[in-house]
Amino acid sequence: MNGSLFRWGIYFAGLLIMSFGIVLTIKAEMGSAPWDVLHIGLYRQFGLTIGTWSIIVGAVVLTVSSLLTKEWPKIGAFLNMLLVGVFIDLYMLIPYLQTPRAFFGKLFMLLMGIVVTAYGMGFYISANMGAGPRDSLMLVLTEKTGWKVAHIRITMELFVLLLGWMLGGPVSLGTLIFSVTIGSLVGMALPHCRQMTERMMMIKAETNAKSLGGIR
Repeated sequence: MNGSLFRWGIYFAGLLIMSFGIVLTIKAEMGSAPWDVLHIGLYRQFGLTIGTWSIIVGAVVLTVSSLLTKEWPKIGAFLNMLLVGVFIDLYMLIPYLQTPRAFFGKLFMLLMGIVVTAYGMGFYISANMGAGPRDSLMLVLTEKTGWKVAHIRITMELFVLLLGWMLGGPVSLGTLIFSVTIGSLVGMALPHCRQMTERMMMIKAETNAKSLGGIR
């Protein structure tokens, strides 16, 4: 039970980190990730907030996944959908998190955002508490079509990018940088995050064992 709660803690921490990274890329104002281009485009056209649209789009994606698999979404996917949107809106309200004026300041914020996003994804994935809505749909479509994951992923990204651009979402240099680098960065971050997660789990288990030994 304690191990499960600890993994949930790592999962939530990963979502917090990832959401902060997303907000850094948005605040850099150099073009956002494809899904965020869609969320921002919807926000610009219909109001609400970027985080709210992240939740709404995630709910639609989860519904499609559920209809295709005829199964209820896992709790991890539902919490990912809800919490990432909430965290994005909270981070967007931080007053001192402003867009730099200089180009290189914006570029630095963008690159930092991509790295932070990658490590946030690495931590929430390493907790093994369920994939997010978009990753869930990707896996379902891969299973249904027989296409490679990479092909499904790029098709989804191109579709939402085009839709977001048509809605007025920010497509620019940062969009290209994010799309080209995020896969490799997550690939590098995930092993580190898994090692840290397992190490923390071992330390937690040893601490609990010592506590029980002391009680006896």
